[in-house]
Amino acid sequence: MPKLLYASSSPYSSKVRMAALYAGIAVDLVPIKTEDKPAELISANPLGKIPVLVLDDGRSIHDSRAITQHLNRASRNLLLPRNADKRLEAEVLEALADGICDCALSMVYERRTRPDEMVYQPWLDRQWTKITAALDLLNANPPKLPKKITLGQLALRACLGYLSLRFAGKWEKGRGRLTRWAVRFDEKFPELRVAVPA
Repeated sequence: MPKLLYASSSPYSSKVRMAALYAGIAVDLVPIKTEDKPAELISANPLGKIPVLVLDDGRSIHDSRAITQHLNRASRNLLLPRNADKRLEAEVLEALADGICDCALSMVYERRTRPDEMVYQPWLDRQWTKITAALDLLNANPPKLPKKITLGQLALRACLGYLSLRFAGKWEKGRGRLTRWAVRFDEKFPELRVAVPA
């Protein structure tokens, strides 16, 4: 069985875990603390980043998008539509959700790795402006939640879960449609709730 090196708080790990669950692909979950630089992680991904999917033949796939593309192929396109326009829509939504997470993680690491007096507030403000612009766009027109969802919706749910974990009470204000979307997602796909960042 493939092994997924992951962290429960990581939105990228969350997206991959949800994708595997949704596609019905069994993976052995191996929790990793990246700050410890464990040998298992470094040998699988010299960048020391998660998630990493280690296949049965020993090959490693790193970067969440490379992993989800692999899972899509392994599941015969259960995660992305075959129709070119619909697939593009799903890929753009995934990229937007991942981009929000990139900005949010940048903010978390700015505060986590620097002494308080060295935290650069203009950088934090810039990242938050990007996040709020993207969230406002999504709130104005939340993606549909049909019976069959895509990597786009999975990535967005992972993203909103991460924001709730790290920025609870800060991102939701004025975005009722998006917060209700997350609730509806969990109601419609309760089996995926276990993979939301925690």
